[in-house]
Amino acid sequence: MNAVPPQSRKRWLWLAIALAVVLLGVFWVFIKKPAEPKPEAEAAPRPSLTVTVAKPTRGNLPIRLQANGNITAWQEASVGAEVNGLRLASVNVNVGDVVRKGQVLAVFANETTKADSLQSQASLAQAEASFENAKADADRARSIQDTGALSKSQVAQYLTQERVARAQLEAAKAAFGATEVRLGNTRVLAPDDGVISARTATVGAVVGAGQELFRMVRQSRMEWRGEVTPNEVGRVRVGQKVQVTAATGLEITGQVRAIAPSADPQTRNILVFVDLPRHAELKAGTFAKGSFDLGQSDALTVPSQAIVVRDGSNYVFVIDAQSKANQRKVQTGRRVDDRVEVLDGLKPDEAVAVQGAGFLNEADLVKVVQ
Repeated sequence: MNAVPPQSRKRWLWLAIALAVVLLGVFWVFIKKPAEPKPEAEAAPRPSLTVTVAKPTRGNLPIRLQANGNITAWQEASVGAEVNGLRLASVNVNVGDVVRKGQVLAVFANETTKADSLQSQASLAQAEASFENAKADADRARSIQDTGALSKSQVAQYLTQERVARAQLEAAKAAFGATEVRLGNTRVLAPDDGVISARTATVGAVVGAGQELFRMVRQSRMEWRGEVTPNEVGRVRVGQKVQVTAATGLEITGQVRAIAPSADPQTRNILVFVDLPRHAELKAGTFAKGSFDLGQSDALTVPSQAIVVRDGSNYVFVIDAQSKANQRKVQTGRRVDDRVEVLDGLKPDEAVAVQGAGFLNEADLVKVVQ
């Protein structure tokens, strides 16, 4: 057996030493590496939003019946022509003008009527003279009828002439009066205080008797005609106060004047007539909302900011002891100022999110601040 040369043995020895050093290094780095410190406990979750909370409160809220309707004129007057075939000489008012009773609104050309009046006046004077002559003859006949100077037929003739002359005088008076009325009707007068709401009169037009020239709102008074259902009308009383909100935002207090005895055949609603105080912003034909005051009742309320509307429903977020938000569907009722009545879905001792409620979701962790 051949012996290993000394150089080979030295080479293998150095290789064994190098391998031992490498293995020792690996053991030191990977096997004997000091254990890393264990991670600390997982950090507590952070709140997603800061909110304020409030508990529901109990108190008296007014009971109100809401209704819609229109503002209309309390009464309208139609001012028309009372003469036929005359020309309008002047028109003195326009739409929106405030007028007084007896004020001249328009004037017709009156030359023809003046001539007719003068002719009737002359006929009247002639009838008066004829009557005075016939009366004098009749008086003389009556004074001598017992003397036999006149026959009975002659006396009767004088008395008949007197009666005929009297009748002709009355007819002449009536004719003269008619012409005076016709002459007076050439001036169109306001039948009452009020405001002109429509005008069809045109200077130079020839109109017929009865044709409307103006329309006016009597005494400038307006009323609100609210529509209520048959189920609600029993809660309304004459004399009741009504808060009316006009289309312009004007809020005005009215009073129930009357309730219609029958319902509208198309809508099945019943009209309630509410007198309104005079105000320049009230315009006939405009829409308005009304609120009937029916008294007060106890209610559980929350701030209006606490109500969140989602998918057509109302919700609140109840904040529990762990500061988590729990979405709760509620049924709401009356709204007064910044308070909303909660009819169902919330207990009196539960706190709800107020500011920031609209940004919350189910199970969100919140930070509650005052």
